[in-house]
Amino acid sequence: MRVLRIGMSAFAVALLTVGCAGEDAPRAAGPTGPTGETSTPAASPTATTSTPFARTELGDAPSLSAAPSRSPSVRPASKPTATTSSPEATKSVPETQAPPPPPKSEPTSCPPRHEGSPASRTQMRSALTNAAAKTYWPTSAPDIRIPSALVKATAWQESGWQSTIVACDGGIGLMQVMPDTADWMNQRFGQSYDVWDYRDNAYLGVNYLAWLTKYIGDLYFDGDYRLDAALCSAELNSCLLNAVIASYNYGHAAVASGEGPITIPNPQYVGNVRALMTECVCLGY
Repeated sequence: MRVLRIGMSAFAVALLTVGCAGEDAPRAAGPTGPTGETSTPAASPTATTSTPFARTELGDAPSLSAAPSRSPSVRPASKPTATTSSPEATKSVPETQAPPPPPKSEPTSCPPRHEGSPASRTQMRSALTNAAAKTYWPTSAPDIRIPSALVKATAWQESGWQSTIVACDGGIGLMQVMPDTADWMNQRFGQSYDVWDYRDNAYLGVNYLAWLTKYIGDLYFDGDYRLDAALCSAELNSCLLNAVIASYNYGHAAVASGEGPITIPNPQYVGNVRALMTECVCLGY
């Protein structure tokens, strides 16, 4: 899913155009497996209806700064470490439950729509900050933290921080969460977040980023969940941060299947989000 580049002028262009072609928003075709880790859900505000957004690719993807890279090794998710009562052993259990891959859709173009009353920038900033501060894997991976800059940049790339936007492919709200993805995440984590409420929408989007971090971190990085840009090289398939960003937009199976090296099918999207993590006007809101 693509929205805008960096700065207010790019954002203005993005609001005039909309399309569903190209990279998809995170989505899942339905829940699988039993309910997993739980954490106390945030109080769900009155359901607010969402709005669509403009998606526009502006310019080439920014180049990523060179830094030491790590070569990920594939570790099959089908062989979880045996669990014991020890907390250390619990932490080593890999995440094996995964949403089905997103359905393939033909490129289409349609105008977005807006539903409900928009949240203010202050309200959206608070929602995104609170979602980034939450621990989504309190038992098996309490050290997973989603950087606030990544959360804000993803929301800007996905919706331009428009809480009421609904895209033509079904993506909803601030984090452009697909309804099926929301249903799966709620079942997987024992929650009842409302995808139409901007605060719950933020929790769902960041919960999905946390799930991707756990899943790919277990499969390729031996439980190292650091989303650190310094661990990335200019080669887009060399770090967990790039893999998580790519998977949020394109689906985890296309990025980290476990049957080969990590691939990045949407380098421009990844480059945009990486650049927005340090240059987005939204960081000053």
